[in-house]
Amino acid sequence: GDLDYEVLRDIRNRTIRAVCGQRAMPRSVWELPAGQRRTVLRHLLVSDKYRFLYCYVPKVACSNWKRILKVLDGALESVDVKLKMDHKSDLVFLGDMKPDEISYRLKNYYKFIFVRNPLERLLSAYRNKFGEIKEYQQKYGVEIIRRYRKNGGNSAGDDVTFSEFLRYLLDEDVERMNEHWMPIYNLCQPCAVRYDFIGSYERLNADANYVLERVQSPSFIRFPERQSWYKPVTAQTLHYYLCNTQRRLIKELLTKYILDFSLFAYPLPNITSEFCRQ
Repeated sequence: GDLDYEVLRDIRNRTIRAVCGQRAMPRSVWELPAGQRRTVLRHLLVSDKYRFLYCYVPKVACSNWKRILKVLDGALESVDVKLKMDHKSDLVFLGDMKPDEISYRLKNYYKFIFVRNPLERLLSAYRNKFGEIKEYQQKYGVEIIRRYRKNGGNSAGDDVTFSEFLRYLLDEDVERMNEHWMPIYNLCQPCAVRYDFIGSYERLNADANYVLERVQSPSFIRFPERQSWYKPVTAQTLHYYLCNTQRRLIKELLTKYILDFSLFAYPLPNITSEFCRQ
C-alpha cells in the first residue's frame, strides 16, 4: 500500500541522486548537447498561470495531461470533452521560449514527470502504433519488415511482429528514435532537470490528483477516467509477449533502457524458462 509506495519513492529519489551526482552526468539543460537539449525542451509543457512544467512521455497518459493543460488554460471546456487530441495546438512548449525565460521557469516552477515500466510502455506503443495506426504502419512498419524479413517487400507494414520491432529498436540510435519508444531518460533528462515529483503509471489517479492539488488547480478539475475503448497492457499480456520472444533480444534491449529501469526503480523482467512455463 502507501508504505510500499513511500519506500519505492525513496529508492527512486536516492537512485536519481546517486546516478546524477556522477561527474559525467549533466547538471543543467545548458550542459546537454544541442540535440538532447532540443528534445527535452520540446517535451516540457508550460503552465504560466499555475507555474508548473510537465515533461510529457508518450504512452504514459500524456494525452490526458495535455487535456488538463488545455482546460487550465481555458482552451478546452472540460477534461471529458470527446475530441481527438491535437498534440500541438493550445499548448505552450518550453523550447519555444528564450534562454532567460527557459532558465527562469526551470528554476522557479514546479516540475513533474510520469513514468512507466519500460517494457510495458514499449509493448503499449507496439500494439497501438502497428496494430491500429496506418501512418505508423506505412512510415515504420514497411521499413522494419523490409529490413528484417526475407521477401517482406510487399508488406503494408501492418503485420510487424514484436520481435521485429525489438530488433529495430536495437539497431536504432537512441537520440534519433521516435518519441513513442525513445527512453524516458532521453526524453526528459532527469539529471539535467530537477523534477519535484515523479509520478507513476501504476498509481496514475492518486499521483495525478496529488499533482493537481500541489499546483492548486481548480477543484472541479480531476484526472480523466480511462477511455472505454482503451485496452491496457496487463501483466499477463506482457508475460505472454516476453516469453514468446528470443531471450537474447530482450537481454540486449535492456541495456538500451537500463537508465529507465534503474533510475525509476523498475525490476528487470523475469524471462527464465521456469517463469515462462507458468
